[in-house]
Amino acid sequence: MPMPTLLDALAPRRIVIFRALQLGDMLCSVPALRALRAACPRAHIALVGLPWSADFVARYPTLVDEHIVFPGARGFPEQAEDERGLPAFLDAMRMRRFDLAIQLHGSGGVANVLVDEFGARALGGFSQPGEAPPPGCYVPWPDALPEPQRYLALMHALGARGHALRDDTLWFPLYDADYAACDDLVERFGLEPGRLVIVHPGAQLPSRRWPAQRFAAVADALAFDGWQIAVTGTAGERELTASVLGGMTQTAHHLAGETTLGALAALVRQARLVLCNDTGISHVAAAMRTPSVVVASGSDTRRWAPLDRARHRVLADWPACRPCSFHACPYGHPCALNVSAEQVAAVAQAHLLDTHRMPGFAARGSVAPMPMRRTPPC
Repeated sequence: MPMPTLLDALAPRRIVIFRALQLGDMLCSVPALRALRAACPRAHIALVGLPWSADFVARYPTLVDEHIVFPGARGFPEQAEDERGLPAFLDAMRMRRFDLAIQLHGSGGVANVLVDEFGARALGGFSQPGEAPPPGCYVPWPDALPEPQRYLALMHALGARGHALRDDTLWFPLYDADYAACDDLVERFGLEPGRLVIVHPGAQLPSRRWPAQRFAAVADALAFDGWQIAVTGTAGERELTASVLGGMTQTAHHLAGETTLGALAALVRQARLVLCNDTGISHVAAAMRTPSVVVASGSDTRRWAPLDRARHRVLADWPACRPCSFHACPYGHPCALNVSAEQVAAVAQAHLLDTHRMPGFAARGSVAPMPMRRTPPC
């Protein structure tokens, strides 16, 4: 008989997951969350994450039941490394008496030490080479696997089985409010989804951004071919997005700060192409099955590139300093500058011509709506 797994032996009713990261990271964990929910359908699953991820939890009520704000700590640079709220947070976590705490944040180290402090009955996660993690079910960090698959590997080690464990596709559910907000954008800006190309020049780290002038040059080339251009971003990226529009000679729509995340995802779903950096919207495009051209600067494309390499084209240069751990490049940013606007434009133009041959993609502009959910994210 097969040996019982941790999930078999524990039959957890209260599970907590630690993953205090940004949008793209969270989207890449969705296949693992789906596998965990399939393995533990009646468990209460809580996510300890950054403050913004309350919106993520609200969007995935079938996968996660509760959001717990991580207050920050040394060694976790995704937010201020301020530990003033940490003692009260850990006291509250220990009082919850979770059956299982899963370190889904990263390769181990300080994340394992932190999750051990949650006081759960059992632990699971990843460990780094040479690390002696706390007692529990730990998987050596699978460095060669793409991001969604490495978290599925952990779910397999914990005891998840079945179809969900083999499904590494991303998923971003859309709701009535998302469709309505998208419809409003289409009407207000006169957008034509059948010929719409979304250009998204932002990324959280400067080291991950391809130059705005090159986005402008590619957008000009596509607009000259007759494609409609919409430049998107957050309200905080309006200076960057405005520099793209300012560098263009052709007409484009400026949507930065005009969209909710859900409305942007719904618009991505209808668009013909997304042109972006290797950042959150790349994973949104993958979840929406919308073709994309991704200029990957600094990041490890083996880990972060979309899994469907036919639908999503990734352009990257590999100087010796890559993959990059810098916030801003100290070396003159060769990985970005060695990818020319002419290269990207040629790939985007060819990809737009090829997409009509993709299964289910013949009439992208009149795509049938996905089933609407009546419970909106809140």
